[in-house]
Amino acid sequence: MAKVLVVTSGKGGVGKTTSTAALGAALAQTGKNVVVVDFDVGLRNLDLVMGAERRVVFDLINVVQGDAKLAQALIRDKRVETLSILPASQTRDKDALTPEGVARVMDELREKFDWVICDSPAGIERGAQLAMYHADQAVVVTNPEVSSVRDSDRIIGMLDSTTERAKRGEKVDKHLLLTRYDPARAARGEMLRTEDVLEILSIPLLGIVPESEEVLRASNLGTPVTLSNPTSAPARAYFEAVRRLEGEKLDISVPTERKGLFDWLFKRSVA
Repeated sequence: MAKVLVVTSGKGGVGKTTSTAALGAALAQTGKNVVVVDFDVGLRNLDLVMGAERRVVFDLINVVQGDAKLAQALIRDKRVETLSILPASQTRDKDALTPEGVARVMDELREKFDWVICDSPAGIERGAQLAMYHADQAVVVTNPEVSSVRDSDRIIGMLDSTTERAKRGEKVDKHLLLTRYDPARAARGEMLRTEDVLEILSIPLLGIVPESEEVLRASNLGTPVTLSNPTSAPARAYFEAVRRLEGEKLDISVPTERKGLFDWLFKRSVA
């Protein structure tokens, strides 16, 4: 039976979709059978980040409404055999998602995969609520800025009160993923420090993904950063986050880009 993980946040643009793709690919690279599910009906960006936009025939709405079977809508990744995507619809709205239909699809996915990773739309509306409802675990993605952290705090409250587990008196295991972090700017007081974010949100830290052009470059290439450049700083952060998701105890540090001798000499000469 699969573990259902929702990747969520209150604020848009914090890196949920790129994180869903990166975490999904990293888990699949360990041999786990993984599906990433796009709940952002009407926008549909996960297929772009995964490089599968030209292969979409049926989508989540088609399966929820019974117009297609799950096997018809699932797209297997060409690079990692154990990774699949269930795309969202670009032409429908979130009202087309029904609780009964989503529950049926999630039950089917639990039977087929080891991990079901749900890419939630931002905010607290219907699509986000349905994306998190069946979750066993949640990755709350936030940037080190006040508005992002405040909105994430609201999402944590929803995870504790509106999910299926909450209604059974159980807890959704919550993890914090801090993205677009720049330690130099944090030291200058231009963004929140990790300690500040943890004090406000009070959930375990899963990883710190540094600000890096590699994430944008990977998205534009239609490849998760953990596949496009696995030795880059953000990819290393995602790989370590996956190891923590699977129960491994690892110290958390802020990853930095690896520099060669020429880079070090040049930096020293202009310092």
